[in-house]
Amino acid sequence: MSENELDTYNELKALISLLETSCAKYNGRVVEVRGDGILALFETATSAVEFGVELHQIASDQNKTRAQDQRIKFRAGIHLGEILIDERGIHGDNVNIAARLQEIAEPERVYVSSAVYDQVCNRLRFGYEFLGPKQLKNILTPVSTYCVRSEVAGATMAGTMRPDLKGDIFERPDTPSVAVLPFSSSGGDESDSWIAEGLTDDIIMNLSKFRNLFIIARNSSFFFRTQSMPPKEAAQKLNVRYVARGSVRRSASRIRISAELIDANTERTIWGERFDRKIDDIFDILDEVTECIVAATAVMIESHEKQRMIQAIPNDLEAYGSVLQGQHHIFKYTRNDNRKAQNFYQSALERDEGYARAAAALSRTLNIDWRYSWAEEPSQSLEKALMLAQRAIELDPTDARGFGELGYVHLYRKEHDAAIQSYQRALALNPNDADMHSDFADALAHSGDNETAITHLQQAMRLNPYFPDQYLWHLGGAYYNLRRYEDVIETVNKMNNPTEGQRMLAASYAQLGQTDMARLIREKHREAHPNFSLARWTTVQPDRLEEDTQHFVEGLKKAGF
Repeated sequence: MSENELDTYNELKALISLLETSCAKYNGRVVEVRGDGILALFETATSAVEFGVELHQIASDQNKTRAQDQRIKFRAGIHLGEILIDERGIHGDNVNIAARLQEIAEPERVYVSSAVYDQVCNRLRFGYEFLGPKQLKNILTPVSTYCVRSEVAGATMAGTMRPDLKGDIFERPDTPSVAVLPFSSSGGDESDSWIAEGLTDDIIMNLSKFRNLFIIARNSSFFFRTQSMPPKEAAQKLNVRYVARGSVRRSASRIRISAELIDANTERTIWGERFDRKIDDIFDILDEVTECIVAATAVMIESHEKQRMIQAIPNDLEAYGSVLQGQHHIFKYTRNDNRKAQNFYQSALERDEGYARAAAALSRTLNIDWRYSWAEEPSQSLEKALMLAQRAIELDPTDARGFGELGYVHLYRKEHDAAIQSYQRALALNPNDADMHSDFADALAHSGDNETAITHLQQAMRLNPYFPDQYLWHLGGAYYNLRRYEDVIETVNKMNNPTEGQRMLAASYAQLGQTDMARLIREKHREAHPNFSLARWTTVQPDRLEEDTQHFVEGLKKAGF
């Protein structure tokens, strides 16, 4: 507005007019236009969420013709409940909750309350990432909040709370346990945010290589990024002894990082430090912060373990920055974000062709393209992913990520022994990588070793208590192979978005003789995947044992697929 008030106003007015028209298509009505936003009322929660997703698509389509700095993006908040109506519009606490959810939502996202989630979770083919209870402005009690993800694939790796899971996997380990909470950025520049996020990510990755430490995985640590809570409460939720946290502030040529380590039992800061350096020294800062946190936990590390922690540093600072920006997108697991991450990693490799981390990360994006059929020629994506994983290993044979990507490619090429060996090598280098344990478990289950797979998934869940749906998906697969159909049903029903688990669910009900339920789920699956082909799926499934594939096909056929 401040740069070009009239053009911005006209663009916004035209866009809101489009939204009003679309709102009517979803049986809604615009009650009021408030400056650059609208207040709308719908007959059902389902219609409201469908419109919430649609409005972002409308804005995105309009933005394609605009310059990057002139694009208009919206936030959306949705709540369900009774309201007050008079000649001036709609009012009440429930209206306020919807408005407050909109205020805390990320751009181009839809945030909904648990009241809405309960109504739509089994009706709409979306993913629902649980963000925890949010304390909203002028609302007395916290509101349990979900982020709607319109791409199902994006929900499978979204960290989320599993309040109903119990068991020994959440007991505090005997070894010193640490959670590194996301470092905050106090500057207004977006690049400060990804520096803070990348620094946190690197500290977690480096610390996880020490066998004498138990490190909470990235997903669960970053679950607390949007939550303001005392370190003791975060430690209780993750069941760890120590919490590390910090902040990043950057000026034109310098960067200041403050970090502290807190003993959650005593709520005492046992170590704190401030690092004020030139921006070119960011690699030294990373090593220094990591070593200080390790020293403060009084863990005795042998010299060769220390040496293993040291990673190859790229020659170019901008290459490192590109990788950090890529990390900001890849963990969102959407088609658009995956493409952005791919571009950042490619840029990093172009600037520094010897950067192993960039090669491994680029391999993952191509794997994701192949897995979700996002590439025009999926088979070529898989071949490129293989070459990049091999290249990453050649560049840095001490980095677990390259071996993990290699294992993933080998699995879907149905080269099972090679996949298992690659994952074993990766976990030998980094035994605390939760996602690696889960991916390894999937490879084991497809290789016929289901009991070992379950053990690795339990370890993954302990390292990453706010684990994504994918862990449950992998666990359900192992249970199905063992013919533990009731365990499959219980596991898949704990997924926030069970769409990708519906085949497994239907087959399990069918094997138990509950044909009506199996066919009901089959119909839900048909709505979500109208082009599903059982014949093609049978050829893609990477099982070592033909009997495992046929066992699943048998269940699907009984369910009516």
